[in-house]
Amino acid sequence: MKKAVQGFFLGLTLIAVVLAPACRSKKAPPPPQVTPTETTASVPNVPAVATTTETHVTNPPDFVQPQPSVTVETLPTDVDELNKVVHDKGYLQDAFFAFDDSTLSASAQSALQASATWLKQNAQYNLLIEGHCDERGTEQYNLALGDRRANTAKDYLVALGVDASRIRTVSYGEERPFDPGHTEEAWAQNRRDHLVIVGK
Repeated sequence: MKKAVQGFFLGLTLIAVVLAPACRSKKAPPPPQVTPTETTASVPNVPAVATTTETHVTNPPDFVQPQPSVTVETLPTDVDELNKVVHDKGYLQDAFFAFDDSTLSASAQSALQASATWLKQNAQYNLLIEGHCDERGTEQYNLALGDRRANTAKDYLVALGVDASRIRTVSYGEERPFDPGHTEEAWAQNRRDHLVIVGK
């Protein structure tokens, strides 16, 4: 009986010696593999990964803006034609006056402001301001009134920045009416400072 017990323990010892290295070398099971047919949604705790290899490149915006094209207006070289163009386009505007008055109204100031803007941008031209009156009053009185009107406009243009050396004045009084009529409408057209481009 003693020999049987010793044999039993010896057998257990041999089994333990043989199985111990095998238990130590046993590897942990590999992680589950995701096959191409499975979706990542069916596998818990696996983040979705984009599998596309396409690359979309967007061109950055062009920060260098093209320069706007500048159109340089060619004005006529003939003085008479030039005066027609600048008046038709409103570059130069006449200033109108009330009866027997040489002060500038708001509309007369606005007309001279527009004229001053163009004259400052075109310093190659000189200006003649013609003072005109309607037919009422004596010839001498109207010549003096036309002179006051022309010089009032000149002073205003100079105050707006136009070089005084570029401006001359003349009074025609009632001698050169714009409208030959004898009505208030005609007289209103004749009470004016007429701006004329002249050669240097």
